[in-house]
Amino acid sequence: MSIPKSHILLFTLPLLLWSKKDFRPHVYPSTIEWPSDNKLVQLFPNPASTVINFTYQGSSTQQHILQIYSFIGKKMLETRIFGNTRLTVQLDENYYRGIYIYQLRDLDGRMIESGKFQVVK
Repeated sequence: MSIPKSHILLFTLPLLLWSKKDFRPHVYPSTIEWPSDNKLVQLFPNPASTVINFTYQGSSTQQHILQIYSFIGKKMLETRIFGNTRLTVQLDENYYRGIYIYQLRDLDGRMIESGKFQVVK
């Protein structure tokens, strides 16, 4: 009885991989993101369909810039916020179904915080 070549490869491939001197098993870190209480920006609802609300928990003397980008990098919104601000963004026909990124920057352009939200229409 002869063993097909494809079956031999299935049996020998794991041995070839384990015989490498620098072989290390792949270890993937956990990607679970828990809500953080120390974020300056909270958003809801997520996912959103018609509006998304941003709540900014900064001091009344600091100004920041809130930017929203589509997943392909198109800037959808840029606005200055300060104090305890609540901003409601209407998800009009320019906001397609997908993932969007928000960035909170200081007035010098340095990123303070970022996050993502999903639009479902």
